[in-house]
Amino acid sequence: MTRILLATLEFYRRWLSPALHSLGSAGGCRFVPTCSEYASIAIATHGPMRGTGLAIWRLLRCHPFSRGGLDSVPPLNAARHLPHEPLP
Repeated sequence: MTRILLATLEFYRRWLSPALHSLGSAGGCRFVPTCSEYASIAIATHGPMRGTGLAIWRLLRCHPFSRGGLDSVPPLNAARHLPHEPLP
């Protein structure tokens, strides 16, 4: 499943995205990395289920009122690690 999702994203980045931008759609992505790059990294790092969830959450945050900027994929261990104090 991971390979299929990554291949689909690669097809989008290579063929569909340049075609859409040549039609005159506004500007580029307001985030770094772009949403398709973010999705690829998230799926490769976290697997197909959680990676797709992270990518969808990123797409929902991409709107005209968003500030954009640097938004990197959370590391693998940060998703499951809860900060706590050691017991005395």
